[in-house]
Amino acid sequence: MRVGVVQTSPRFGRVASNLARALRLMATKPADLYVLPELFATGYQFSSHAEVARLSEPVPTGRTCRALIDVARRRRCVIVAGLPERAGRRVYNSAVVIGPDGYLDSYRKLHLFGEETRWFAPGRRAGAVWTIGALTIGVMVCFDWFFPETARSLALKGADVICHPANLVLPYCPEAMRTRSIENRLFTATANRVGTEARGGRPPLTYIGRSQITDPRGRLLFRAPATGESVGVVRIDPSLARDKRLNSYNDLWEARKPAAYRTLTSTR
Repeated sequence: MRVGVVQTSPRFGRVASNLARALRLMATKPADLYVLPELFATGYQFSSHAEVARLSEPVPTGRTCRALIDVARRRRCVIVAGLPERAGRRVYNSAVVIGPDGYLDSYRKLHLFGEETRWFAPGRRAGAVWTIGALTIGVMVCFDWFFPETARSLALKGADVICHPANLVLPYCPEAMRTRSIENRLFTATANRVGTEARGGRPPLTYIGRSQITDPRGRLLFRAPATGESVGVVRIDPSLARDKRLNSYNDLWEARKPAAYRTLTSTR
């Protein structure tokens, strides 16, 4: 399987040109699975509910989703991409999952970061996975990485790869995702953006780039630079993520003690 991460530099509100630029970048390197950043076509730093309403779209009938569906069908690939999903009176910070045969589903970000809590409703579902051909993928969005339970829930449901659209501003995530790979013995594919946004008189947000793909031992298979758009594609063997043995004595799944962890779900 060829897995690719696409690092973009969107300009706020310019959906058509941001989308076109991302698709051109994808076309430079063929892959079976592409991961695009969080809110890759709209930009991130919203300044009003009116902007959120104008730039959000229904899934899968909105223009961004329709364009991705067309590309996935023509190239026979899978695409995971972040966008603002409008559903009734609510808007979610979502990632859509699109396969060669069309739209599959969306994942709504569970853990909202900073001012996202002003604009988006939180999702309610963790552990969303999809099996596509020989590969099972799980999806989380940006700040979800801060909560190890998110990645573990995907791993327990059989994810070979965690697809991770992101707009990272904190510096810790690239190394933390190597840890998520190690503790769950799976691949991760983080697609981040670059650039700076300063809107509505608020402090600027500078995105750290460094999109990456890691293997089940936490090794970097690809890492993009901190600045500039980039596409990285690597070949992976999904079977490596299904072997949870650390050595002849320790199997990661068999060694778990779920009964001892129950207090984690009952304390605040």
